[in-house]
Amino acid sequence: MKKSLLVAAALLAAGIAQADTLAKIKSSGAATMGVRESSGALSYTLGDGKFAGFHVEICQRVLADVQKKLALPKLDVKYQPVTSQNRIPLVQNGTVDIECGSTTNNATRQKDVSFAVTTYVEEVRIAVKASSGITSIAQLAGKKVATTTGTTSVQLLRKHERAANVNFEEVFGKDHADSFLLMESGRADAFVMDGQILAGNIAKAKNPADFRIVGEVLSVEPIAIMIRKDDPAFKKAVDESIVAMMKSGEIAKLYDKWFMQPIPPSNTKVGLPLSDATKAAWASPNDKPVEEYAKK
Repeated sequence: MKKSLLVAAALLAAGIAQADTLAKIKSSGAATMGVRESSGALSYTLGDGKFAGFHVEICQRVLADVQKKLALPKLDVKYQPVTSQNRIPLVQNGTVDIECGSTTNNATRQKDVSFAVTTYVEEVRIAVKASSGITSIAQLAGKKVATTTGTTSVQLLRKHERAANVNFEEVFGKDHADSFLLMESGRADAFVMDGQILAGNIAKAKNPADFRIVGEVLSVEPIAIMIRKDDPAFKKAVDESIVAMMKSGEIAKLYDKWFMQPIPPSNTKVGLPLSDATKAAWASPNDKPVEEYAKK
């Protein structure tokens, strides 16, 4: 009986520690950042366990502010690669403290996790080979369309009003680089995904001019940094750090660095100018889900 009570107490304590991320970081002197391997210029791998990108650098600055807030002489930042499939469970179970990838803030996900204020507003588009002749959704009839397992892009394509009588076959990549490869190698005719992920993968291709982003905008989506649910103190710390970057103009400088300038490892430009929707999100910081955007 005593043993079971001790186990229950330990499990309860672990739950409390996970729900209070600031306390967890203070006691361990470490924080784990969830990162993506091929999420365009938002979050990607440089190899050898190194990661870079717009959201990665924002999170690095957020954690530096958390370190100051907690008066920690040193903070050990660990990087944990996550996928579209496992990112939410790894935040929920405490493996990852802050997820810095390309996650859409939507009402369903808000039941399981929380989101910081929106840092990037995405347009979901279609990438094809320039030689394919495809320029619209209607031309995807009878074609193979690649998407990444665990994402919502093809669902958005199927729901689009212009896709009403368009029948296509879905093929799945395990991550965004794999999905792009399906299209690049001819195993898929198109790749449907966030525009900046498409642009980032095209920029890294051997011959970027061989690919185009085409067709109608399928969805406008708020992309945000993800944290554990019901942890208001940590959310407040993360939001305050990001809002300060918005007000100071630092976030605009970071955007220019990652989207308009040559970036490692190949020193190519993504070349995606700042959108009006992203500017609006910075001007009025909020954590509204995509459903609120759809109402406009």
